[in-house]
Amino acid sequence: MAFEFDHLFICTDVGADEANRLASFGLIEGSSNTHPGQGTANRRFFFHNAILELLWIHNPEEAKSEPLAPTCLWERWRDRNNGACPFGFCLRCTDSGDTVAFSSWVYRPPYLPETDEYRVGTNSDVLTEPMLFQIPFGQRPDHYPAENSQPLNDSVGLREITRVELVSPAANSLSPEMQAMVNTNQLKVRLGTEYFVELGFDDEQQGKQADFRPELPLAISW
Repeated sequence: MAFEFDHLFICTDVGADEANRLASFGLIEGSSNTHPGQGTANRRFFFHNAILELLWIHNPEEAKSEPLAPTCLWERWRDRNNGACPFGFCLRCTDSGDTVAFSSWVYRPPYLPETDEYRVGTNSDVLTEPMLFQIPFGQRPDHYPAENSQPLNDSVGLREITRVELVSPAANSLSPEMQAMVNTNQLKVRLGTEYFVELGFDDEQQGKQADFRPELPLAISW
């Protein structure tokens, strides 16, 4: 079974004004979503092979409801500046198999058809680690049908995410689920004093970097 990186989310302030910094850098914002029943909303940036999602809680009652409790999305968002890892990482399969990369449980998002489901890592309540999940229906944004197409060609010239690296204070004590994620070779982890993510684009051939901290725990290399 082969896996590809599908998208990551970063928990942000309500409204994700942090996205404006990315737009000023030269990225082109795509469509946004709200997630009825889950209590979240987002702003998104699409690349040829993956998505960057800025996520916040817009309906605390929904996010704190019993069906959502196992996801710990409310706690992750609430404590994003107080010790919780503010990220989620999603994989997609590259064939028709149903193998999941890590130990998981079934989550049927209330905003999707009943037949659609995510598989969420059983470390979802470990808030010092990112939320891990896998979707069976993901595809590269440059393969979307025309009616779902998104802007892909930004002014910086970034095309494909080729490195995803999590810097984490908890990098030396990974759960089995997190280690399994690392073993897919879709995510790297290294020790650091604060949570942030480095995204490498196009094999980083130009040797350039942009750091969006402290507003957003993200650095981009290309």
